[in-house]
Order: sequence, then C-alpha cells, then structure tokens
Amino acid sequence: MFSRGAQLSAAVLASALSFAGMSEANAQTRTREMNSAPQTREMVRVNFNAEPGTIVIRNSERRLYLITENGVAIRYRVAVGKAGKLWEGATYVNGKHAAPAWSPPAIVKRDNPNLPDVIPGGAPNNPMGAAALTLAGGEYAIHGTNNPRSVGTSASYGCFRMFNHDVVDLYSRIGVGTRVIVTR
Repeated sequence: MFSRGAQLSAAVLASALSFAGMSEANAQTRTREMNSAPQTREMVRVNFNAEPGTIVIRNSERRLYLITENGVAIRYRVAVGKAGKLWEGATYVNGKHAAPAWSPPAIVKRDNPNLPDVIPGGAPNNPMGAAALTLAGGEYAIHGTNNPRSVGTSASYGCFRMFNHDVVDLYSRIGVGTRVIVTR
C-alpha cells in the first residue's frame, strides 16, 4: 500500500474540488466521503511486455496497470464497459482534467433522458469523480467515480472508472501522451 501516496492524493483531491468551486470545508468533507473506499493499488510483477510509463488495461481482470519498470507495475482496480460496451485497442492520454464537468455523450443521454446537459465538476452527481484522463480517438476516459461500489464491475459505457484516490494517484504519475493499451 502507498500510505504516503494516499495522503498526497487526499490533498490533491481536496485542492481540485476546491478549485472546482467548492468551499475548502466542503471540499475536505467531500474528499473524505469520496475516499471511503479501501485502498486498492499495489505493486505487482507482470509478465506482459510494455514500456515503462505505459498504461495497460485488462478488461477481463478489471485491472489497470501502470508499468513502472520492466516486469513491475502499479495495479489498480477499475470498472470496465458493460456488455456490448467493452473495447480493445491502443490509444493515448490526450487530456488531464481535475474535477471535470461532465456532458453525457448522446448514447448515455438517449438511455437516460432526464440527465442534465452538463453536470459541474465536483458536484455529487458528477460521474467523472475527482479527475479524468481523456483518451484520444473517442469519448472515453479513465476517471474517478461518484459510485465507488461500481469499481471492479462491468458498469460503464466504455470508460474506465477508478476510486477517486486511485485516479488522483494515477493523474499525478502520468502525462498527456501516455500510451494506453486496452486488452481483453
């Protein structure tokens, strides 16, 4: 476990929520609520070939790996696409956003017509959570969540949901241009 990382993540998360327009006291309360899920990231040995700094997402495992050196990675639990929404391929991170606002894509809006057109960043009903890493080539992202119980399940429209403290940790470790490989 990364106790130092968890402390840093909480500070970054509170700062992001405060930046998004919440008072500092409300941001700290929201940070505690959003981080109530158990710490899930861990250092592991891996047997797949990827360059250090690459993100590998394995849909079948519902895990995201950040390769730190040859044969070693930080493993995070994630929610993946539900039936009919899983995808595979290679892409890269084309944006990093702290406490992002969310506009539901057309397919999500069609399935949930009562959703507002925009949900402000930091709002309790914002499904993007604390941060989002947008992926090139589509409407997908690696992001936090307002529903931590969904992490580790097949629940999304193709995005990858993480615990908020984990997405803040990942956010702090990677940059725009980071390669992302999604496998079965």
